[in-house]
Order: sequence, then C-alpha cells, then structure tokens
Amino acid sequence: MNELSALFHGFSVILTPMNLLLMLVGIVLGVLIGVLPGLGGANGVAILLPLTFSMSPTSAIIMLSCIYWGALFGGAITSILFNIPGEPWSVATTFDGYPMGQDGRAGAALTTAFTSSFIGAFVAVVMITFLAPLVARFALKFGPPEFFAVYLLTFCSFVGMGKGSPFKILASMSIGFALAAVGMDTVTGQLRLTFGVLELMRGFDFLIAVIGLFGIGEILLSMEEGLAFSGKSAKINPKVVLETWKKLPQYWMTSVRSSLVGIWMGITPGGATPASFMAYGLAKKMSRDGAKFGTGQMEGVVAPETAAHAAGTAALLPMLTLGIPGSPTAAVLLGGLLIWGLQPGPLLFVEQKDFVWGLIASMYLGNLVGLVVVLTTVPLFASILRIPFSIIAPVIVVVCAIGAYTVHNALLDIWFMMLFGVVGYLFKKLDYPLAPLVLALVLGDKAEDAFRQSMLLSQGELSIMVANPLVGGITGLALVLLFWPLISRLVAKVRKPKPTTFAAEQPVD
Repeated sequence: MNELSALFHGFSVILTPMNLLLMLVGIVLGVLIGVLPGLGGANGVAILLPLTFSMSPTSAIIMLSCIYWGALFGGAITSILFNIPGEPWSVATTFDGYPMGQDGRAGAALTTAFTSSFIGAFVAVVMITFLAPLVARFALKFGPPEFFAVYLLTFCSFVGMGKGSPFKILASMSIGFALAAVGMDTVTGQLRLTFGVLELMRGFDFLIAVIGLFGIGEILLSMEEGLAFSGKSAKINPKVVLETWKKLPQYWMTSVRSSLVGIWMGITPGGATPASFMAYGLAKKMSRDGAKFGTGQMEGVVAPETAAHAAGTAALLPMLTLGIPGSPTAAVLLGGLLIWGLQPGPLLFVEQKDFVWGLIASMYLGNLVGLVVVLTTVPLFASILRIPFSIIAPVIVVVCAIGAYTVHNALLDIWFMMLFGVVGYLFKKLDYPLAPLVLALVLGDKAEDAFRQSMLLSQGELSIMVANPLVGGITGLALVLLFWPLISRLVAKVRKPKPTTFAAEQPVD
C-alpha cells in the first residue's frame, strides 16, 4: 500500500501541463532518434541532456526518459519497413517484421511491435514500482566496502555475461578506467594524467565521450557503408489495429517469457540487444511454428520487442536504487542525475521522493503516450527516411557539436568529441564493445573512491572485502562472474563425451 500511495503521489507530480508537454516532446524526439540510423537512445539522451540544465530535475528526467521510450518504439519502424535497424536491439525484429512488411502486412507488424513493446515496458515498470523500494531499503545497510563490491560485481558482470570476447571487454573497460582517472584526485587533491594541459583538470566529461563514441562513431560507420534508404510505405488504420489485437492474446506465453528475459537482462548489465536475441531464440525453440520463423511470423515480432522494452525499462532499477546503470542509456541518465546535484542510491528514495516517484509514474504514462503517438504517426516518421542520408548525416553532426559545446562552453570539447568519434568508429570496426568503456568512465572514479575509503577504514587490509556475509557474498559472486567464461569452457570440456573406439575384429582361423 505504501508503494501505491507513493505512485499516486508521483502521478500528482507529473500531471502538470508543463510536464505533460515535456513528455509528449520527449516521445516525439525519441521516436525520431529511433528512426534515424546513426543516432540511438544513449546518444539522443546525451545530446539533449544540456537542454535540461535549466529545468527542475523532475521535469528533466521525465523528458529524457520519454526520449528513451520513444527511441525504443522508433527502432521498430525502420526494421519493419526498410530492413534497417534504427537501434541495435531492433535487429531481431527485422527477422520476421520485414518479411511481414514485404508481404503486405506492414500495419499488422508495426501494431504487433508497438503493442508488444508497451506490454514489456508495463511489466517492467510494475516490477520497478514494487521492487525498487525494497532494494533501496536493503541498500541503506551499505558502506564503502559494500558499494565497492557492488561496483566490482557490475564490472565483472560485463565480463562474465557480456556478448563477445572477454578480453575485448576488459580492454574497453581498462580504457574507460584510464580516462576516468584524468583530472583532480578527489582524495588527495593532486592532478593526474593532465600533462600540463589546464583544460584536463576537470577530466574527460562523460557527456562529451558519449556523444562522440555513439553519435559521431555511428555516423562515420554509416558514411563508410554508403547507407541508402529504400522500403515500403505503411499506414495503420483502426481496423488493422483491432484485428491484430485480437490475435495477440494467443501469444501470451511468449510475452510473459520475453518480459522475464528482458527484466533479467535489464537488471544485469546485459541490455536490450542480447535480451531481444535471447527472447527470439527461445520463442523459435518453443513455438509450434518455430520452423517458420524468419518468413513473417507475428510471434517472431512479439518476442524481441517485448524483451527489448522490458530490458530498457528494467535497467533503471539498479541505477535508481544502487547508482549502477544497467545499460548505456541508464549510464547517461546516471550522469544527468549527478549534474543536477542528485546522488543516485538508496537515499534518493528518502530525500527525493517527488523525483523518484515522478519518474516511475512517467514510465507508466510515457509508454502509453508513446504507444498512441507511434500508432498515429507512422507514415510521418517513415517518410523521414526518404530524405537522402547525405543531408541527414551533417545535421546529426552539427547537433552533436552543439550538444558537446554547451556542456562547458568550450571549443576544445568539440575536438574531444571528434576524437572520441574516431575511437568509437575504430571500436566498431574492430568489434570492441563501447558500453564497458562508458560504464568505466562513469563509475570508475566512484569505485576508486569506495575502494580507497574501504582501505582507510581497514588500514590497508583487503580482508574488509570479506568482513561480513553481505560484502563477502557480493565479492564472491563478482569473482565467479569474472572467471565465468573460463569456468563455462572448463565445464563444457568436462561434459564433452569421449569418442568411442571399437577394437578391430580379429580374423578367425
């Protein structure tokens, strides 16, 4: 009942004309960001974050979170109509969504995608509503050793559960740690790695890095590929929507399973992209029509869209309760909270109730508004892709440069943004993940501070990391996840059946 009364209080906070307008603007901008390849949820939020500096934190987070929801919706439009994933998590949607569009069922495919996205987000928001206060109350028992153990768990989770080479993840994370160390040491007050450059005293701003890594890096990659837009046009009329909604209940089990997969991958640092692929794979394996997946099956659209939205929404749970982001976009939002003077973590629920419950209430209303917006404006957003990419790309670069300059009103930040853009391009070409770098850049100094405070408390004894069951359990789980790729490889080798050898038959005299 406490959670419900707090949620109703959150609705009273957001139901003001200005907040509702910001919510609508955020959704529309988010869908636009999701539609345009080269932009993404994390980059869109990063570019527009400077616009929120003059707003109240509650209004700012409502607008930015709605940009995120809109980007999640928008990625499905290009996947189904043009076979161009507007977002990485929309790749799995193309497998069956694009064939449905080619078969003249684009309206049904889009309605399926949008409705499934709404369901996945709704399930995740309900989970956040009732679980977040419990996690926050539990986290109030945390001190510096516990917080460092949680940071360690987050970093190790990326290694153990991340998709791709563990060594590449570690390399990417190490670069993030090195960048986070530049500037003034918060414990001793001394300068580190500035090499006499005064502008580096404040360190590398995560916002500049994110705009460059995601925005400029994607644009450079798209320019190299010579991206050209072509595809089907689509309109969604009420008859198609109602007919599709009548068919969707038969896939309720797929929706439930995909929601659970998405929530799990959102809370852990898996993210929306692996969640969508995992949900699609499970649906293909367990469906009666699994063999037909890839030919235009509605269930093949339900699974990835439900999981992606559930993961994207659930990623905000660890960010709010522990100050640990579960996705790159959540990492950008975490940086926004720090800029607005808010400290993410358990005390946020005690000291900033309006902010927390306003955000949770906006998740409910924002996803509902997003569903209505995308169902009514698909032709408008699809027509954007008729504009040549040679025109869109420079516009995105200019917007990125403006966003980077407004952070500190410094021209050098634009050069840093371009430098990070080249790094992002090289990472993409070499198949190195960007999310661990961003995570280490945002959380590296906080993890260092927690570790050094722990060492001061214990007078240099590492045993403080296993001093009680809570910190010892978290540290142990972190080490298991760190070595999980090696452990899983050893287990697979042990379980591998030995080849059977047959003795040669002896000749009979």
